[in-house]
Amino acid sequence: MRRLANWCVLGIILVSCPSSLAAAAYPPINPSTTLPSFRQQSVPTKSTFSRLRDSLIRSIWSIPCNENGKISGAKATASGSGAPPSTLLARYGGDVVLRFNITSPEEAVALTEAVNVLFLDVWEFNSDWVDIRLAKDVVPSLLGLLPSSLRHAHTPLMHDLAQTIFESYPSPNFDQPPLSTKDDRRPFSPVLQTSESTDQTNIFFRDYQPLSVIIPWMRLLQSLFPTHVRMINIGLSYEGRDIPALRAGVHPKNADKPSGPRKTILVTGGSHAREWISTSSVNYVAYSFITAYGKIPKMTKLLEEFDWVFIPTLNPDGYVYTWENDRLWRKNRQETSLRFCKGVDLDHSYGFQWDHESSSANNPCSESFAGDGPFQGVEARRFANWARNETQRNNVSIVAFVDLHSYSQQILYPYSYSCVTTPPTLENLEELAIGLAKAIRLTDGGEEYGVTAACEGSVTVSSTADNKEPPRTRMESGGGSALDWFYHELKVKYSYQIKLRDTGSYGFLLPSKSIVPTGKDALAAMEYMGKFLLGNKGIEKTKEEEENGQRKILVTEAAGGEDGVLTREGRREEDDDDYEDGDWEMDFELRRRRRK
Repeated sequence: MRRLANWCVLGIILVSCPSSLAAAAYPPINPSTTLPSFRQQSVPTKSTFSRLRDSLIRSIWSIPCNENGKISGAKATASGSGAPPSTLLARYGGDVVLRFNITSPEEAVALTEAVNVLFLDVWEFNSDWVDIRLAKDVVPSLLGLLPSSLRHAHTPLMHDLAQTIFESYPSPNFDQPPLSTKDDRRPFSPVLQTSESTDQTNIFFRDYQPLSVIIPWMRLLQSLFPTHVRMINIGLSYEGRDIPALRAGVHPKNADKPSGPRKTILVTGGSHAREWISTSSVNYVAYSFITAYGKIPKMTKLLEEFDWVFIPTLNPDGYVYTWENDRLWRKNRQETSLRFCKGVDLDHSYGFQWDHESSSANNPCSESFAGDGPFQGVEARRFANWARNETQRNNVSIVAFVDLHSYSQQILYPYSYSCVTTPPTLENLEELAIGLAKAIRLTDGGEEYGVTAACEGSVTVSSTADNKEPPRTRMESGGGSALDWFYHELKVKYSYQIKLRDTGSYGFLLPSKSIVPTGKDALAAMEYMGKFLLGNKGIEKTKEEEENGQRKILVTEAAGGEDGVLTREGRREEDDDDYEDGDWEMDFELRRRRRK
């Protein structure tokens, strides 16, 4: 099976070569704009498999070799010996990303107005800071529109934007040290190994992948695991591409128990084209769930109890465009009322509380353009129609919706359009959100994720210190979001938007070494969500784990005993410190939020 899987993965590479895709709808990657040449490096002797692997990778991106057969068109290693090509320098060489620290409502208003006047690209923001990309020669104009308190309240996040973009593209050498001879000979396998070995051998997650590689990879998973995986099509994009998805789940048949609507969890990414880490994270979670079936009991149960629909990119046109033309493109690629300003922001295009009043939402040249009407974004409309059809005609009950984005490390719950309206299931939303953040934090090298309402994530400053009045200003509109639409219109009780790593050092341009760690963040959150939805608040253990003593269960029927006194909550007093791996912490946070 290992050899079969090994050659199947190599088959993905072959199928994905530009020469094989000439007749497909996905144009080949242009190496002159993505993978420029760099200085040759001394490369250690490699095994036959490694040489074959690298030659196939070169075929994907049309990277030439020199006379000695060494790579001459690949990217430099992390040491920084490579330089961006002229195309990247021409487009991004004069750009910087600045973080402005906000300390007052007046500063927030002034910065928002200046951004709208100059049509600047706002990367991310919260109540304390705003990250903005702009050309260096526009900086004086921006500062001239700001109050004096803001003119010196900014710091550069990226000194060389073109270089950072260049380093986010794939490298045939994977930007990693060569594997040992023993590890290098170990074939790729669909078997879910330990995290360390999986990270070493799974070449798919060593770099970001273009759509022309992702789609064959999804087909391969379907063919290798036909018992619990199906590849489906959500709909067609504006340019006619499929919006592919993987549906994973097993339906045990019980003749004595009629089956109700199939509980389904949606995990999406790539609504904004430049957020590559969201696409790779959806793929990582899908791969981890699919390959764990039948091997890890708790994952097997999650696939038996739920269908999981993984959609790597809801915006395939924009995603392809980021690979072939503009790495920082955000919207989709449909025409607007202005021929020279294409694209609609899909995450502001949904029908619930669609907002066309803000200056950014009604300007086709804005990165947050919401369209000329609800659901004008083609991909958003197709996705909403598919989801509604699933619930109305296909006996599906969508119990959770998770939309992955980047960046800022936040877990956001409804509503996004306004903080004035309180969602009816606020306590449930907060309880699970806090659990998701904790599950991420407890992973190896886990990061801190904040938990807040999505409206607060899009509000720069409140108008009063006691926060009793509606927000005074927004950096961009929060209306028309997928988060609010699924929660309010489709009644999906647990709807979240998770903004992945990092907090600004790289922004949308996380290096490839962050793919697996960020994927593990998302995987931990999805595992916790699945167990929570089983009714055990994310703390269920399998029978095997119980037998191995990984969970202490009190079975003493009489109160007290040799080891302590049984409390009213069903646990001994001396076990309070171990109460459900820290549920006291979660309860305390929930009580604090209720008081607030």
